[in-house]
Amino acid sequence: MPLDIGGFGYKSKKVCQKSSFAFYQAVRDLLPVWALEDMRKMEVFHWEDDRRACAYTPSEALLYALVHDHQPYARYLLNRYSVGALEMPSRSFCCCQSSNTPHLAMAVRYNRTNILKMILDSAKSFSEKERRNYVNSQSCVHAEGGKTALHIACDLVRPECVMLLLGSAACPYVTDQQGDTPLDSLLRQVHQSSAGARTKHVCLGYLILFMRELFRFQMRRELRENPRPWRALLGEQAFQWLSGSAPPSLFVLATRTLMTSVPGEQLDSLPLPDFLKPLDFRLRDQ
Repeated sequence: MPLDIGGFGYKSKKVCQKSSFAFYQAVRDLLPVWALEDMRKMEVFHWEDDRRACAYTPSEALLYALVHDHQPYARYLLNRYSVGALEMPSRSFCCCQSSNTPHLAMAVRYNRTNILKMILDSAKSFSEKERRNYVNSQSCVHAEGGKTALHIACDLVRPECVMLLLGSAACPYVTDQQGDTPLDSLLRQVHQSSAGARTKHVCLGYLILFMRELFRFQMRRELRENPRPWRALLGEQAFQWLSGSAPPSLFVLATRTLMTSVPGEQLDSLPLPDFLKPLDFRLRDQ
């Protein structure tokens, strides 16, 4: 509803712009949570295209917290409003209203791994189907090209984000609008440049751990038709598995067996690598 302030049906656009920038600055300056919430609820407004002055929702405030890595504020919003903080913001913040994961996409793009963990923890309150749909939803077509959060993590080579998403029901076989899987996105990054090769291989290892059907990606034909450069880029073992020339390594098979046979609550007591703990969704659910 339009706000009736000072006898007018709405605040002026100029006043809203100043008000909105003041809130942006306050979050950027990492003001205390109580101060930010006082501002959000009583003092600041943003301008909508339909000539309305609107107060910031928890979802919109969370986007600001993500941009500026204000972790206490993000934690408060997610704890206080739960999934309400993950609702779609208005068109002023996300023009693609068909996407319902702007927070996931932004957390990955800005590499806000701590806030990403908070978001994924909050998503546990969804039903299992809702969680999977949420984590695997395509992002804004205009801002992110309709990619999922896992695609973005592979495009930007963010290993921790890749592992957090895979461990929280992100599907390694989900495709974007071009039909590419996250593995396709990562292989294109590997081919594009040798910079950051070690980090790219870490991301690749995480994907391989969660993939049982490696034939389901578009770049496989490229690997088979041009084996020499790909052997050099990927290493012999990874190349053979990805191209279908050899089965997965004993480590991968043993890890999969372990993850599908040990109850989740017992994993923390095992001497597993840190990146495997905790996994809230077992590999058998992939």
